[in-house]
Amino acid sequence: MYERILVAVDGSQSSVLAVEQAIVVAKASGAEVKVLFVADDSDLFFEVSYRDPADLMKEVMNFGQKVLAATVNRFNAAGVPCVTRLLERTNSPGQIANTIVNEARHWNADLIVLGTHGRRGIRRLVMGSVSEGVIRKTSLPVLLIRSETEK
Repeated sequence: MYERILVAVDGSQSSVLAVEQAIVVAKASGAEVKVLFVADDSDLFFEVSYRDPADLMKEVMNFGQKVLAATVNRFNAAGVPCVTRLLERTNSPGQIANTIVNEARHWNADLIVLGTHGRRGIRRLVMGSVSEGVIRKTSLPVLLIRSETEK
């Protein structure tokens, strides 16, 4: 079945649910798991107040470290080992999907797992959907998990 599962996380409810499904699949298949957090500050540019971009990125990186630590705890509690990777986004906004797909390709993943979001309106028009981008840019199987609480 699956031997290498890349799980993209962002701390959202759908991301937490995606981790739970990745645990189920990894246990069933005995797959290796890599958890990826792509530090992206593009959502923060929609806020009205001015903040130093370097400070914003530092906050996003710190948040990513916390999300990865919590995710590792979930995998460990389930008895599923995993490795993590925190990537600082260096591309323009909207390139998160490319980053996930490239990481999956370089790591030789055979499944990508991630949550979806109910992002709508101007944010979706400007940024697009990460999950949709991943599906368009990869030939790998993709397991998408949607949170019913996010609309």
